[in-house]
Amino acid sequence: MQDRIELLGMAFFGFHGCLPEERGEGQKFLVDAVLYLDMQKAGKTDDLSHTVNYAAVFDSIRSIVEGTPRNLIERVAEEIASRILAEYPLQRIEVAVHKPMAPIGGDFQDVCVRIERSRT
Repeated sequence: MQDRIELLGMAFFGFHGCLPEERGEGQKFLVDAVLYLDMQKAGKTDDLSHTVNYAAVFDSIRSIVEGTPRNLIERVAEEIASRILAEYPLQRIEVAVHKPMAPIGGDFQDVCVRIERSRT
């Protein structure tokens, strides 16, 4: 199945990281989520109950990224995938957590962790 809803470039402020300054000052995180589900019935009926409310998904993701600080963005991505799969009728989810201000001593554009999880 290739039906999907893509939420791209969601911007949040969080305190994730291993360094004290990351935990103290915080920084911007960007999240992409691709939700795989059958949307044929929603397309035919024009009824929100046959799809996923992406505004609600956004709020779920925001509560994680702006919530409890984690050391690793890998953990943030895993929590997002687990919660969204548990709360919504998806077959699969892809999550990318971007940390464009990561404390790297050099010039770079982005650090990103990308995972894919499926319903078991």
